[in-house]
Amino acid sequence: MRINEASARSGLTQDTIRFYEKSGMLAPIRRDARGWRVFSSDDIDWLTTLERLRATGMPLDNVKRFAVSAHAPDSDDPQERAQRLALLEQHAVTLAHRQAELEACKHFLDHKISLYRTSLEVTNG
Repeated sequence: MRINEASARSGLTQDTIRFYEKSGMLAPIRRDARGWRVFSSDDIDWLTTLERLRATGMPLDNVKRFAVSAHAPDSDDPQERAQRLALLEQHAVTLAHRQAELEACKHFLDHKISLYRTSLEVTNG
């Protein structure tokens, strides 16, 4: 499939896909006789992985470290896999802290909304 279809299937813009390719976060994409990119299902799966990592708030530098490691010739080496695991685990902890902060913010907003509703009910009462 061409880049426009890869964009539609992955949810990423064509510019983002090109950026990921140029920065080494994608394995080299096959090209046809005209030099146009031809994306495989595996490429789309990888683009989805990159999109999900970014959606979690993982910093771009860490996404790149993860991606470069995953596409390295020795990517199946236990040490490489352990480094990727550590990166994911570290980010999971960061994400859990963010989630707790957001939950506290939601409780605060719910409390304020309740106060304002009560105030309006008394006023309109």
